[in-house]
Amino acid sequence: MAGVNAAPPMLLLVQGDEELLSARAVASAVEGARAADPGADVREYEAGALAAGEVAEMLSPSLFGGRRVLVIRSGQDARKDLSAALLAYAKNPDPDVTLIVTHPGGAKGKAFADGLQKAGATVVPAMKLKNDRDRIAFVRDEFRRNGGRCDESAASALLAAVGNDLREIAAACSQLIADTDGKISEAVVARYYKGRAEVSGFTVADAAMVGDLPGALEALRWALHVGVDAVPIADAIADGVRTVARVASAGRGNPYQLASTLGMPAWKIQRAQERSRGWTPEGLVDAMRAAADCNAAVKGGAEDRGYALEQAVFAVATARRSGGGR
Repeated sequence: MAGVNAAPPMLLLVQGDEELLSARAVASAVEGARAADPGADVREYEAGALAAGEVAEMLSPSLFGGRRVLVIRSGQDARKDLSAALLAYAKNPDPDVTLIVTHPGGAKGKAFADGLQKAGATVVPAMKLKNDRDRIAFVRDEFRRNGGRCDESAASALLAAVGNDLREIAAACSQLIADTDGKISEAVVARYYKGRAEVSGFTVADAAMVGDLPGALEALRWALHVGVDAVPIADAIADGVRTVARVASAGRGNPYQLASTLGMPAWKIQRAQERSRGWTPEGLVDAMRAAADCNAAVKGGAEDRGYALEQAVFAVATARRSGGGR
């Protein structure tokens, strides 16, 4: 976040498709501009609805002086004349103007985003968090920036309870900070999210991976009954099988030593090592095939997604038990 004495950037490119991170980056830049000039004129526009002539007028020197902030969202939708006008401006920007452009990344409008970078724009990444390690780091950072702290297992428990939507995660972190002393443990998360966590897809997957067919089916049916969506359940089953397969293929090494090699946190490796007992390579292949079939059915619009999930649970639990499980 820009400090009071820091000069706000003249050009800022917020690049990424994670809405929360993008919104925070824009808000931080606007706050920095207002810290430099409390009377700053802030205007926001959608690139697709903006004409090049309007931008030229906004970016031209003001008769009244003062700082101006121009936020242009969805830069990938800028028409050629608009992107050309902005890139021409970017070569010689006005020091009293902060131009902020958001762009989701990807091929559409890439030349425009690249041109802003070449012109010297400050780039703030705002890409979606793709893996568990990044999401856990986000949770821990959320607590830290709000004066609290939590360990990896507590962060993982929170993700299992509230899902992967960053806005929901941030809200959950804020609520836990407000209602506790700020020291967040797995037990604290379980107490606050009891019920919701118990019927998550991870609960279904964990039971199936240890061969507990009755427990997995009970958790699945209850999850569907209370309205848990089928897609995250299918994703959790697939992730459970895939994680055990990766960890099993890496051998019985120290979780902390394997963490960097496998690209996942040590606690997850340790848990997967425990889950891998009783599995054979053949059983894991069968389970992976079942998980893939389930994902295809659930995400492909199967008429009965609950039935597809039940079939996957049966197949995974059976594959584990047929592999010589305890």
